[in-house]
Amino acid sequence: MHPMRSTLTRISDRLEIVTASQPVHVATFGEDVVLGLSSRPRTLPAKYFYDDLGSTLFEAITKLPEYYLTRAETEILREYGWEIVRSLDAPFEMLELGSGSAIKTRLLIEETLRVQRSLHYCPIDISPDALRESAASLVASFSNLSITGYAADYFAVLGTPDLALKRPVLALLLGSNIGNYEPEQAHRLLLAVASSLRGGDGLLVGADLKKDRETLELAYNDPTGVTAAFNKNMLARINREFGGDFNLHAFDHTVHYEEERGAVDSFLQARGAQYVRLNDLDLDLEFQDGERIHTESSYKFSLEDLENFGAAAGFGLAKTWFDSEKRFSLNLFMRN
Repeated sequence: MHPMRSTLTRISDRLEIVTASQPVHVATFGEDVVLGLSSRPRTLPAKYFYDDLGSTLFEAITKLPEYYLTRAETEILREYGWEIVRSLDAPFEMLELGSGSAIKTRLLIEETLRVQRSLHYCPIDISPDALRESAASLVASFSNLSITGYAADYFAVLGTPDLALKRPVLALLLGSNIGNYEPEQAHRLLLAVASSLRGGDGLLVGADLKKDRETLELAYNDPTGVTAAFNKNMLARINREFGGDFNLHAFDHTVHYEEERGAVDSFLQARGAQYVRLNDLDLDLEFQDGERIHTESSYKFSLEDLENFGAAAGFGLAKTWFDSEKRFSLNLFMRN
């Protein structure tokens, strides 16, 4: 793999940010909107949920009683974080994919610094602002923590010389992020992680578990309507950024758990036939009554699914921890 072009910004003696250029063209929001809404069935990529308003709405979702995932994962980290970090020989470094605000990661960093004197933490996040903000907050909180952050797509960093990991590594993929990928994409991601790790390194994966339809569908379609607002904000964002005239009241947020795939699928469904114009993209759209836009699939797993999934990428499943109601899992995979 060729070294990527990147720039390193040293913010302090314990914090540096590597900004990586994309090795290939990455589609813009506008290009993805035109492609997705012109296709049949119509789709919009879930990564565009998270503008400022979308991120705020997602924070609200994590506090809903129906959305158990964040609370369940945090419970596991509080209860078993000490055991998780002692599963690897110290000292080790920490690599995280999609660090975001790194709130849950703090629990693991704190526990790690109980068993070793210092920690080098390498978060990768596509958002430079979010990465810099969370990294600055972490180094301010932990005096024995040093951070090399990577502002880039995972695939632009993993397996490249710029990702300089020296010690044994504990990689983190928390928040059920693995479930946000189609199975083939998730396999590619695990292979990319494996290419950055050595035998005996660990990968901690948060994964939501298969369960009854009612619980799963309520988690993604709460009675309060916050999840519906989160989904519809995608259309509002298109209106704001591309001069669109989507009528948000003319679309319903719907979800469906498909057991065979183990996926909760989210849609925006047209309530009546309608025309939509996106001026800045010079795009005219005609929707039939009941026509749907697919916005997200959230995959759920059994322990057998997870074991097979890891094995296909060169990992062995060493241990699984559950929350008290066994709704969610944290899984420690070891690189073969």
